Amino acid sequence: MERSILYVLTLGIFLTATSELIVGGILPIMAQDLHISVALAGQLITAFSLAYAIGTPIAVTLTSHLERKKVLLGALLVFILGCLIALWSPSFLMLLGSRVVVGTSAGLFLVVSFGAVSRLVSPDKIGSSISTLILGFSAALVLGTPIGIAISNSMGWRVIFLFLAVLGAVLLLVLIRLLPTMEGSPPVPFRSQLQLLLHPVLLLTFSFTLFRESGISMMNTYVSPYLIQVLHYSISETGLLMLVLGLIGVLGARLGGHAADKWGTRRIILSSIVVLATSFALLPLMVTSPIMGAALLGVSFGTLFFVSPSIQTYLIQLSPASADLLLSVHSSFIQLGLASGAAIGGLLIHTTATVAYNPWGAGLFLMIGLGFILLAFSKQKQAQIVSG
Repeated sequence: MERSILYVLTLGIFLTATSELIVGGILPIMAQDLHISVALAGQLITAFSLAYAIGTPIAVTLTSHLERKKVLLGALLVFILGCLIALWSPSFLMLLGSRVVVGTSAGLFLVVSFGAVSRLVSPDKIGSSISTLILGFSAALVLGTPIGIAISNSMGWRVIFLFLAVLGAVLLLVLIRLLPTMEGSPPVPFRSQLQLLLHPVLLLTFSFTLFRESGISMMNTYVSPYLIQVLHYSISETGLLMLVLGLIGVLGARLGGHAADKWGTRRIILSSIVVLATSFALLPLMVTSPIMGAALLGVSFGTLFFVSPSIQTYLIQLSPASADLLLSVHSSFIQLGLASGAAIGGLLIHTTATVAYNPWGAGLFLMIGLGFILLAFSKQKQAQIVSG
């Protein structure tokens, strides 16, 4: 596969991920401009997450038989349309609708990109190729959100969606030229798809993802307050540390893909979850040592992104013929985990009146997730689950 195709798809994931992450950073600005409360504006994030979680598997199933290039281009075209709706939306309800359109198309683009790359590279390069795609999300976390906030402050929040639409249109033209044709999968009856998804190994793997993402969200959603209130960093120092943590995540994602290809997905998944849970367990003990606390957060961010390519690759290896379906359902569990983890983390803060204990709650959820993936590995008798 030409590296240019991989990089263009990564840029596409950067755009779609930025469209997801940017709203959280500009909620107060949007709320003020729309004359609504910040709490109501927050439903824009909820709408995106629900559309991503529910709409992506449906969209993937409905388009599974179509040629992959057409699906990718179609998803990007709908994404551009959603951004333009956000740009011109005269009301909050229309803006809410645009988030549903963008969320579903972003999820479809991500999943089909993963599936397309798995077809275009040799099996021993899947991990490293997927890690490159994940860099698009990491880069959005590090660069997309701060740039978007800066644009919003200087030119207004609507201009962000104009930029996303324009860049999406340029990317669309490039993909038309570069992407090869790739046949879709033969139509699979709903009953066969359901039987596949109810396979014990997959149910256990999805349960692992739910608890893993819940644990991560329980900590990472409140990492800024943790740095300020528990480790006593200033607001400016916290901003710099968040940038550093994001860069560590980018490096972790890049190294994680090569590690998956070299040492295997199972070994990377197990060792990474243990390291991640251990770093969270030690964090509350570092209240008097801000430097060590920040270092442990660096370890957790690096490990979080380091393991991501292995999890995606493991799912593709379970059933290559149904990779798009599995990845879409997996993405839904990620979104559900992120939402539930943020809610549980907030409840823990409300109950204890401090964010100091969130790392222990996160570590507990990670250990439960570890139990599920150990059971999945023990029940997997063959290297591949064959779709019906």
